[in-house]
Amino acid sequence: MKETTATEKLSQVLDTIPKLLLDHAKKRADRPANRLKDLGIWQTWTWSEVADEVRNLACGLSKIGFQRGDKLAVIGDNRPRLYWSMVAAQALGGIPVPLYQDSVAEEMVYVLENADVKYAIVQNQEQTDKLLEIKDRLPNLKHICYEEPRGMRDYTQDFIHYYKDIQKTGRDYHNENPDYFLQEIGKGQGSDISIFLYTSGTTGKPKGVVLTSDNLIITARNSIEFDNLTSEEEVLAYLPMAWVGDNIFSLAQAYVIGFCVNCPENPETVMTDLKEIGPTYYFAPPAIYETVLTKVMIRMEDASKIKRSMFKYFMDLAKSVGIRILDGKPVSFKERILYSIGQFLVYGPLKNNLGLSRTRLAYTAGEAIGPEIFEFFRSLGINIKQLYGQTEASVFICAQPDGQVKADTVGTAYPGVELRLADNNEVFYRSPGVFHSYYKNPESTAETKDAEGWVATGDAGFFDEDGHLKIIDRAKDVGRMSDGTMFAPKYIENKLKFFPFIKEAVAFGDEKEFTTAFICIDIEAVGNWAERKNLAYSGYTDLSARAEVYDLLQECVETVNADLARDEKLSGSQIKRFLLLHKELDADDGELTRTRKVRRRIVAEKYAVLISALDDPQQTHCEIDSQMTFEDGRTGMVHADLQIRESALAESQVHTLAA
Repeated sequence: MKETTATEKLSQVLDTIPKLLLDHAKKRADRPANRLKDLGIWQTWTWSEVADEVRNLACGLSKIGFQRGDKLAVIGDNRPRLYWSMVAAQALGGIPVPLYQDSVAEEMVYVLENADVKYAIVQNQEQTDKLLEIKDRLPNLKHICYEEPRGMRDYTQDFIHYYKDIQKTGRDYHNENPDYFLQEIGKGQGSDISIFLYTSGTTGKPKGVVLTSDNLIITARNSIEFDNLTSEEEVLAYLPMAWVGDNIFSLAQAYVIGFCVNCPENPETVMTDLKEIGPTYYFAPPAIYETVLTKVMIRMEDASKIKRSMFKYFMDLAKSVGIRILDGKPVSFKERILYSIGQFLVYGPLKNNLGLSRTRLAYTAGEAIGPEIFEFFRSLGINIKQLYGQTEASVFICAQPDGQVKADTVGTAYPGVELRLADNNEVFYRSPGVFHSYYKNPESTAETKDAEGWVATGDAGFFDEDGHLKIIDRAKDVGRMSDGTMFAPKYIENKLKFFPFIKEAVAFGDEKEFTTAFICIDIEAVGNWAERKNLAYSGYTDLSARAEVYDLLQECVETVNADLARDEKLSGSQIKRFLLLHKELDADDGELTRTRKVRRRIVAEKYAVLISALDDPQQTHCEIDSQMTFEDGRTGMVHADLQIRESALAESQVHTLAA
């Protein structure tokens, strides 16, 4: 009776995730909270079972010394037990610190040291080995706990623990101290620090973004109301747990409203598991939507003539009719009938094959998404929308309201968010999600957030005639060409990446006479194109050097130039010269962050000889030797002789940019 009374008392103020867990365990005890596919079989845990799992783990951690304020590193793929680890730490007043699971050991050192991590819960032997490799450089790290026992038989160090052993100890501790868990949760408040999330470190050392329970929970409640989310939603958690979006979509929102979070068997089975779950609420970065569309179009190229014709007819119809239906705009009776036929013959089977048959709401963010890709999914009846956010905002700054969806904006200010633009067009915001601070970095905190709570995003943008925000580029990256023309590299790069043949691009033009660009091909899309053209190649370097591929990509560049020519502010920044890089930009080579953002300074330093060659109109090729990390982890030097191409400029700008 005493425990029930305490639970009821806690549920009156649901201002932390552990309190929300207890509330769901009481109100929807038998409803599914988590699923995990293991050895091909979906396992399900109810809310009451999750509460028991978290309680046993929390008590077990306490037994081995975990105290209020301690930091717990969490490393691995999306796993229910790793999510429970974060909640268990919060229940004890501790702070979870999720790390990117694909980081190499050396990359983890800074975060683990900076965050003062004492405890770590990891997925498997691979992650355990990473920590053992660097443990002598981490004097604060006292205990490592692993979830999967495979391969761990000979790890006999007394500071290494098996997850279930910790839980067994915790179960015994709870039986001896039945009030302990509830009392610890009861000490928590909304203003408490809930989590550390480290930035990707695009321009320097990662910064530890400190978020409170209020940041996460108030933001989650606002987002649930904005999109009418319910406890019936099904989501697939497959994006990194160290990313702020996963902590909102797969943790905060799930614990506020009580929907089920599903974890795939492994990263390679995500698309298969997606089809089996059929999420109602889905998030993916633009690259995933682009990959999906590219695969669909490649498959249609190999289909029969009749199927290709039917697909083209109904997709043209969908672009005209489907989007209007989705936005609640008038559609004639004839159009509805034809769209229904298309739903039966094309749209329904296609969505089912993609695992999106039940998806009523989908989001994308992080980078701009191509208008064609955006319209493709919306024309199928999938309500895909764009949002604009940051780790420092607990994700949400702007989002597109239903019925007001545009391909080239990120929407309007989110509920509870205030927006303003500085004189240089930098975007500032203030909201309940604004971060507490950067951990142990008061200087950066003061530079980013002022005394009134306004946060500098570092992004430049402007409002369109409907009050929607349009992001151009990072404010610090927006420059001027030698003739005064505005140069926004990311804006140009995103336009290039809208083409399925282009995986990555880096543009150069600040203080230069004309714009140049590196382009990395998408090996799958270009490779499929090459096969249809009977064009033989031996690998990425060979394919990217072929004249036929240069011709293909030149068409893409010149299409972008024509598009830029129509933009009054950016018309003078058309791409005059470009080359196809001999390798993909790679996080393992330091050229990208783990969230696939270009590290411009490193790219500029590493490929300075190529940039110089592009700037010289007399050079038509350039040789380079560069280090490359192979798939098996080996590194080696690669020699390449790269062709440099001139691209045509839109007629209205030729006189401005002519050499």
